[in-house]
Amino acid sequence: MKPWFGRPTVWPALAGLAQAASIAMPGSGLAQGWLQILSLAVLAAGLLRIAQTEDTFAATCRRAAWFGGVFATAWLAGSFWWLYVSMHDVGGLPAPLAALAVLLLAAAVSLFYVLASVGWVALSRRVPPHFQPLSSSALFAAVWTLAELMRGQWFTGFPWGAGGYAHVDGVLAVWAPWVGVYGVGFVAAFLAMRLALAGWRWAAVKPLALVGLLSWAVQAWSPAFTTSAGVGQVELLQANILQSEKFDVRSGIRDALQWYDERLRASQQALVVAPETAIPLLPRHLPEGYWSGLQQHFAQPGRPLALIGVPLGSLAEGYANAVVAMGPQGQADYRYDKHHLVPFGEFIPPGFAWFVRQMQIPLGDFSRGRLDQPSIAWQGQRLSPNICYEDLFGEELAAHFKDGAQAPTALVNVSNIAWFGNTIAVDQHLNISRMRAMELGRPMLRATNTGATAIIDHHGRVTQQLPRFTRGTLVGTYEGRTGLTPYARWAAAWGLWPLWLLCGAVLALTAWRRRAR
Repeated sequence: MKPWFGRPTVWPALAGLAQAASIAMPGSGLAQGWLQILSLAVLAAGLLRIAQTEDTFAATCRRAAWFGGVFATAWLAGSFWWLYVSMHDVGGLPAPLAALAVLLLAAAVSLFYVLASVGWVALSRRVPPHFQPLSSSALFAAVWTLAELMRGQWFTGFPWGAGGYAHVDGVLAVWAPWVGVYGVGFVAAFLAMRLALAGWRWAAVKPLALVGLLSWAVQAWSPAFTTSAGVGQVELLQANILQSEKFDVRSGIRDALQWYDERLRASQQALVVAPETAIPLLPRHLPEGYWSGLQQHFAQPGRPLALIGVPLGSLAEGYANAVVAMGPQGQADYRYDKHHLVPFGEFIPPGFAWFVRQMQIPLGDFSRGRLDQPSIAWQGQRLSPNICYEDLFGEELAAHFKDGAQAPTALVNVSNIAWFGNTIAVDQHLNISRMRAMELGRPMLRATNTGATAIIDHHGRVTQQLPRFTRGTLVGTYEGRTGLTPYARWAAAWGLWPLWLLCGAVLALTAWRRRAR
């Protein structure tokens, strides 16, 4: 019997969990980036060894599928295990069913990476990769990035925990304004395979040092893509209402209505933002005079602009998870409806109504807003809202940058992460917002129910943040920006198609060269 550390499941499982930890772990951000590359290098080394065996083609592919599948399942389950909290602690789903649901979701999504692992091994089988390290590494980066793109876009997309997020504080962060999170992941995957090909010897230092030097040069000599659009004042509200109480009329709803009414009316800043569904009821279900009273307050001269998360709609027209503006005439007509909805939380995929009925989650079927909703102009800034899960999709936020002259100067994210309790989901979502700020060269103002409520500058740095799971307001300033990063330009024009085509070209070229032999 093999010792536990020699079994084919142990190493990919441990490496996958390390990959999950790298996405948002406490401590040095530089360490996070290297941990992501090293953990992916363990996978690359395993696939390299499988590709060089004398097994039959079918046996080789089965081994690669198992190795890649175990890695990806461990990584994904370790990245979004907190879904258990929303399904069991909040939704009331029985614990075994909730745990099984997380594991099955991770296993299902891992199939993209199984395909990538099998694809690399099939094209590298019995070909000595050591004699062609550049092409072997590029092939691995291409198939891995294709898997990330599939996960991020197919079947509505679920890109949470993509490898590129491990580098928000790392050496590779400098590439975000150029190629986005998936491009950063491509570079990391390339380095992982080069490390595996070097056999963990000092020869691996050369490509790592080269990329580090190139990244330093890019940071040192890159032009300033954006310029200041002026400084604005903002107040971000955080009520810290437990999700289990949020829709309870006797506690959460009454508490939210009272606290947000007081804080919104008391704000002295130019902009005040309340998080996703801060007002948890449809306006027509609010106490008489509540909604109209707020509107009248902000319509008065000299009042700030308020952006407030609230559900809107009716059974006939459909419901929307929305952000509305309250302010002077003109601004008061603004409304943003969430475009990218969360499966099961905000819409029910066909055939899964039975599953949703097992949980007590209200307002589980929203209508989708348009992608091309405009920004709102206020005191020299153009503010573009996005709601919670939407800031995972940088290419969709980039769609608002097609007209550079009218592009947003600041992004505003309203979220409610209370669904997932006091878990790593808070840190992960903060890093996601930071990556969007770096990609698009815009500050991100985050107003959340429980955290992380923060002001992020256009470099992705957190300049101010409220303590999490506390009630309070964050008063600060932000600097809006004009101008476009390279990523904002090409993603606004073509979405993620350039990355799809690049990775597809690498794959096609490798297949052609193998056939030519």
